[in-house]
Amino acid sequence: PTMTAEELVSLYEEALFARLGTFNQEGTIHIAPVFFKYQDGQILIATQEPSRKIRNIKRNNNVSVLIDISEVPFRGALIYGTAELDYEDVLSKRIAIFERTRSLEEAKEYAHRLIDRWKSVIIRVTPLDVASFDYSKF
Repeated sequence: PTMTAEELVSLYEEALFARLGTFNQEGTIHIAPVFFKYQDGQILIATQEPSRKIRNIKRNNNVSVLIDISEVPFRGALIYGTAELDYEDVLSKRIAIFERTRSLEEAKEYAHRLIDRWKSVIIRVTPLDVASFDYSKF
């Protein structure tokens, strides 16, 4: 059974991680666990510029994002969309993303450590289609 719009927002707030799928150069699919935040109809993902995810998105911005709860009964959403790279105000966006899973102080420290080491970027995924499932409805 599918989820309502309200149930999807609740899922996005509850899930700790997502999995981002991008296309490798030779056509295989690269899937990586990511920190994320749902905001204004988009999925925001924090990462580093040198990552394979970014190289893949620069070649092909079609992506998939799986956000799910892996405990029984399973619930989740597979989002098909397009990605854009956002380099503006990355530090505050990373902190907001990390704050979903840790305290504000821990989120700030973690974001600073990453930004001090690598050029950081936010991936903004705009959903084009969402396939959801909620096995608690059986």
